[in-house]
Amino acid sequence: MTDDTNNPAAHGLGRNAANYGDREFALYLRRSFAASMGYSKDALTRPVVGIVDTASDFNNCHRSVPDLIEAVKRGVMLSGGLPMAFPTISLCEPFLTPCSMHYRNLMALDTEAMVSAQPMDSVVLVGGCDKTVPAQLMAAVSADVPAVMLVTGPMSANRYQGERLAACTDCRRYWARYRSGDVSEARINEVENALAVTAGTCGVMGTASTMACLVATLGFMPLEGASAPAVHADRLRIAEEAGRLAMGLKVRPSEILTIEAVENAMRVLLALGGSTNALVHLAAIAGRAGLRVDLKRLDQMSDETPVLVDLKPTGEGYMEDFHFAGGMRALLWEIRDLLHLETKDVYGRTLAERIGDGTHFVDRTYIKAREKPVSPVGGLVALFGSLAPDGAILKRSAATESLFEHEATCMVFDSVEDLAERIDRDDLDVTADTIMILKNAGPLSAAGMPEAGYLPIPKKLARAGVKDMVRMSDCRMSGTAFGTVVLHIAPEAQAGGPLAFAETGDRIRLSVKKRSLDLLVDEATLAARRAKWSARATPKRGWDRLVHEQVLQAPDGADLRFLRAEGV
Repeated sequence: MTDDTNNPAAHGLGRNAANYGDREFALYLRRSFAASMGYSKDALTRPVVGIVDTASDFNNCHRSVPDLIEAVKRGVMLSGGLPMAFPTISLCEPFLTPCSMHYRNLMALDTEAMVSAQPMDSVVLVGGCDKTVPAQLMAAVSADVPAVMLVTGPMSANRYQGERLAACTDCRRYWARYRSGDVSEARINEVENALAVTAGTCGVMGTASTMACLVATLGFMPLEGASAPAVHADRLRIAEEAGRLAMGLKVRPSEILTIEAVENAMRVLLALGGSTNALVHLAAIAGRAGLRVDLKRLDQMSDETPVLVDLKPTGEGYMEDFHFAGGMRALLWEIRDLLHLETKDVYGRTLAERIGDGTHFVDRTYIKAREKPVSPVGGLVALFGSLAPDGAILKRSAATESLFEHEATCMVFDSVEDLAERIDRDDLDVTADTIMILKNAGPLSAAGMPEAGYLPIPKKLARAGVKDMVRMSDCRMSGTAFGTVVLHIAPEAQAGGPLAFAETGDRIRLSVKKRSLDLLVDEATLAARRAKWSARATPKRGWDRLVHEQVLQAPDGADLRFLRAEGV
């Protein structure tokens, strides 16, 4: 019984055997160790489905993963296979420093290595919290082992004193009210225990839910898998189906992830009014397949793709409302004329077949008709100019339209530490008109590109009733956040981009109409500032050093250079 992955007859535990100079012995040793776990000889001859286990006591979003894995195993065994779960890195934003984004590529590297090295014919990727899903899909594309995605699903909204709450848009809304003095300390402490009360990811159209919808659009899981609530029985049935599907799955991620599929995901992102983070993740996933996300193309799409989903943070509903309103099938039907309908999913079905014939149920409260959209144009736009030569992103569906055309002097914060130190000082020289800028927080920075782009409104302005201001940075913001916030400015400050040379008092011009973002400082002044500038020192060791040496800019997905496909 000889084997390696290049042998078309090899399957199950016969795949990826170590080579000690005697392959027969390597397989004999493997079978004997597997037998020690109580498997029968019959079980050890079956096709193997790997199951990525991302359960962690440091990841509340993945609290339901053990139950999902049991359901996946049931589906595999009902189909005659041998399920084998294995752990990888798990990421959850509130529990990591400097931020979860700093470790997304590490999780992708870990997952790719384990999927590639261990004997499995296919794999079910169990993720949920927003960086885990792109990390797993990046890994799957690079390993190119047949893969099915299974997400934990969104939490259910809580009922609290006459209103509905779910993390994390409501977290931010209440915290903003607390900072402005509108909510007492006693109440904010009470609300703390009412914001997230079930298993699952944030209950709004944040990054986790946006990525789930995009992964379903790409074809790596059934459409209903994007939105079924974490605590609904359907979520377990979807998990069982993932196990069944993985058995005998032959189509590889590289066959699914085409440029047409990527463009479909971009369309859906715009129609959802989805998270800005999804663009960075989609660029990273595409880069693993040798493809690019074109921000100029995004702008073209945005002008012809309406926002049709009325969910927080841009609307009123929650993910459970989207699911029961018809979910992804209803949304895709509304924009079918804008999609590449010939793209294929893991079942081998075209997108046209997946969408169906229009006889599905739809609740127009949450999924609008094309003729009555939430917004006639897409939720995101890309900006270019002297401050962002390689681009920046604005979520206009979550912004204040009166600030779309804005020129003013800026207040610059040199780091997240500087921001925390000064933002609430009474002598901070800002007005509601001031453009606030945070720099040195991009992928190359020690901050690791955190969700700090949603700069808080200074307390003295918040207490005066200011709800929104123009804010800009080279980092990200949570998909659950809102406001007139320009993000992912590239090149970032630590890469020596123009943002590095912006100083307090400079004038900045933002124009959503012209898709422009400009630093209004003459070249001689910039040259003098550039001559005095230096990047931060290289970290001494470990993951931080590897990131510093290899990380790319936001338009390329902030992936590590050596992990991308050749030629991109």
